[in-house]
This record gives sequence, structure tokens and C-alpha cells, in this order.
Amino acid sequence: MVRHVILWTLKDEYSGAEIDQIKTGIKEGLEGLKGQIPGLIEIKVNTTPLPSSNCDLMLDSSFEDEAALKGYSVHPAHVEVATTKVRPYTSGRVCMDFEA
Repeated sequence: MVRHVILWTLKDEYSGAEIDQIKTGIKEGLEGLKGQIPGLIEIKVNTTPLPSSNCDLMLDSSFEDEAALKGYSVHPAHVEVATTKVRPYTSGRVCMDFEA
């Protein structure tokens, strides 16, 4: 199994209400991919970091293998969510993929 973890920082230009909407959109969009992408085992987005955190959201996902992760990255459903719900609102991204 392969784990795919991403930490995002949102752009500074958004108000509290906008941030809540953005986080909800990202969470619903990414978690909605479950069952649509071959090899995707689990996908969760955490939108409530503790104050000690230095990021705003975390994606924690698992795949059957590295090939499934590569397929996810180019799958049209994932590309749509990334293009419309994630990238326009984030300023920073850190990713770690590893075998679990």
C-alpha cells in the first residue's frame, strides 16, 4: 500500500467565511473521489488544524500501489477537483508519498 499525504496553505487574501467555504469545497471534492478512481483505498481531508499547525488543510490518502497513485494524479475526476477547488485557493503545498 502507498500513502499520499499533502499539506496545503491557503492564500492570505480570504476572510473567515471564505476560508470555511474553500475548505468545505476542497474536502467535499477530494473525499467525493472515493469509489471513482481505481486503486484508491481511502481519502480524507482534515480542515481543522490545531493552532500550533503551520498549514491549513491535510489530505491523507492511501492507494493499492504506486501505479494506482500515478493513475489518480492524472484521472480526470481528480484533475477537475484539483483545478477548480484546490489550486486556485492555495499558496503552498508539501507532499509526501511512502509505502505503508
